[in-house]
Amino acid sequence: MKDLLPFTRPDIDEATIAGVAEVLRSGWITSGPQVKAFEAALSKLCGGRPVRVFNSGTVTLEMALRLAGVGPGDEVITTPLSWVATANVVQEVGARPVFVDVESASRNIDLNEVEKAVTAKTKAIIPVDLAGLPVDRDRLYSIAKKKNLRVIEDAAQAMGASWRGRAIGAFGDFVSFSFHANKNITTAEGGALVLPDEKLIPLAEALRLQGVVRSGEDGMEVDVLGGKANMTDVAARIGLGQLPHLKRFTERRRSLAKRYFERWDRSLGCELPVEDFESSNWHMFQVVLPRQAERGRFIARMREAGIGVGVHYPAMHLFALYRALGWREGQFPHAERIGRSIVTLPLFPAMKDEDVERVCEAARKVLK
Repeated sequence: MKDLLPFTRPDIDEATIAGVAEVLRSGWITSGPQVKAFEAALSKLCGGRPVRVFNSGTVTLEMALRLAGVGPGDEVITTPLSWVATANVVQEVGARPVFVDVESASRNIDLNEVEKAVTAKTKAIIPVDLAGLPVDRDRLYSIAKKKNLRVIEDAAQAMGASWRGRAIGAFGDFVSFSFHANKNITTAEGGALVLPDEKLIPLAEALRLQGVVRSGEDGMEVDVLGGKANMTDVAARIGLGQLPHLKRFTERRRSLAKRYFERWDRSLGCELPVEDFESSNWHMFQVVLPRQAERGRFIARMREAGIGVGVHYPAMHLFALYRALGWREGQFPHAERIGRSIVTLPLFPAMKDEDVERVCEAARKVLK
């Protein structure tokens, strides 16, 4: 078998590795100057908006819900086609996740269904930019304004994406990014939350570190229940090394995605993603297998050919945790169909053009 071509692989240069070593030698390895520098760099990328970093892209969503005042008795509308964290955080703050179906082509939340699902209990919407393809921000914020709802953008996969020429994160309400190892830029683990108002900074900082507020040389007060969610300087230094490459990474991903469209055998009967080379950052290249194809067999056969394939994601309302809340099969046919058959093919900046040919040829052999 050839060397395994994974579905993703982080690209970390030697300068960043050396920078991490410097941080380790400095003796200051938890939150410190590197975190402050990373937040400043992210703020610049997001049009000067306030940004605070955390230890995961999951906790950033939870923090946004708390900062927005979402809690017990509230409902939050979201998509069933995402990593389960998107809905788990809603339960974490005591609210109820309300799912609506996705659009068949974009695989993103159906905003027509969002509008229908709003009730007197609805407090917020969490849209997800699946695979880095942005949800229609104009329509999203039009609905939010009309219904008086908060928006918490789950932009975990959308770093480097844009909407009508404006970078995701540079506008809107709360925007949550992830820097997990499989994202377009990484800190190994981590996340960032773009805040809609500078007045929220003190509370965001308190919530991420046990609710502690310091004053003077020895003053300390706690008046809100916080957690342990700070990013380390080690992680922040990785992020600082990644940021200058974001544009190049995005351009390379788009180039590889175009190659997939050129080389893919359309007779295989797979559903390809939307061909967007302006707004999407091409975090993932995903195809939906034909109905007759057995996904587990496809993944195993591709692995035998030395190609890693991911599953992102099963429809989460069918997990036992959410069935227990009353969700059931048949409610969201698009999300369920896609969730049963979607696969993520290799796509990362260090891939070679011929790797795309290798994937397409292997998929053709397996599916034929």
